[in-house]
Amino acid sequence: MNNSNTTHKTEPRIRQTIRSDFRQTKIKEEFKSEYKDLKQYFLSEERKEKLGSMNAFKKIFVLPWWLIKAMYLRLTPFRRILLFIGLILLLFSGNFEASGDNVTLNFNISAILISIIFLFILALELKDKLLAKTELEEGRAIQQALMPERSPKIKGWDLWLFTRSANDVGGDLLDFIQIDENKFGVAVGDVAGKGLSAALLMAKLQSSIRAFVYDYPALETLGDKLNKIFHRDSPSKIFASLIYAEINSESGDVKFINAGHYPPIIAKGNSIDRQIKCAPALGLMKDAAFNKQLVSLKQNDFMIIYSDGLTEAKNDSGEFFGETKLIELLNNRHPMTSQQLGEMILANVDLFMGKIAAHDDLTLAILKKV
Repeated sequence: MNNSNTTHKTEPRIRQTIRSDFRQTKIKEEFKSEYKDLKQYFLSEERKEKLGSMNAFKKIFVLPWWLIKAMYLRLTPFRRILLFIGLILLLFSGNFEASGDNVTLNFNISAILISIIFLFILALELKDKLLAKTELEEGRAIQQALMPERSPKIKGWDLWLFTRSANDVGGDLLDFIQIDENKFGVAVGDVAGKGLSAALLMAKLQSSIRAFVYDYPALETLGDKLNKIFHRDSPSKIFASLIYAEINSESGDVKFINAGHYPPIIAKGNSIDRQIKCAPALGLMKDAAFNKQLVSLKQNDFMIIYSDGLTEAKNDSGEFFGETKLIELLNNRHPMTSQQLGEMILANVDLFMGKIAAHDDLTLAILKKV
């Protein structure tokens, strides 16, 4: 879910920024601190030990080489090629003179010093980027650990759950909860925005649902509780859509609340019906009513819950996949399992997008009565 909250800020003047930087920054102390961080991040434990046994004169030559080499190896192949070409051009940036038996090469000291400064800045930026990437990878691993199994088992039902992030971490919610022997919950949500901030709010929403679902059996009351918590704890103008559905293994009944999410699609026999959206997203209003809805499924009927990353997937012409294409696919669902239907939908979305990168998270929950 995209949240285009644009704020206009006056851009500072470059002269004022430079003057302020020189006034506020202690250059010597900052350099020592940044240089120490580079050594700590890029050097292996073995090289740190070797460095400790070197004399100061040898360190002057060895340490910069080790840092440049470590930085170089962390770049992508294309960027390594560019850096290599740049260094070669630097070596031959001086004046080259040849006359008779005399060959003279004069290096441009200013160019070399400038290049060293830029290499130092590049190393610092690379370190920060790699640290951020590591943290995002760890966050993604935690998100994956919180995800439910792809095909949870419920007597009389066939379920298939899928989610895919557009970035390293995502803001879509997908969860499966066994409430008691015969009652099971499926949650599909979408937090406004993308990336780490949306992922953190998604994790909070997931934990809130898991904490209160046992104490608030009435879905209307559960929706009210979740909304008040999300409104209280979320930043201004941040919201989350949510469908929380409860499945009864002893019947074909599915009770659910819809807080501003894409309405689920019910496929029965030869008919395909889109349910209604009857409540605002979580966090938009402190006091909002979340009315329970009920659908009764018979054998081979489907309930499809999805996030906007499915219907709003774009191709290279900027066209949306759209709900019409989704419904056309659902007309060909016989006699598929929930997994077969889900994989067919995803294959068609991927084919439609081609090589265009996804711009939003995609989540899909398919419930089939068997």
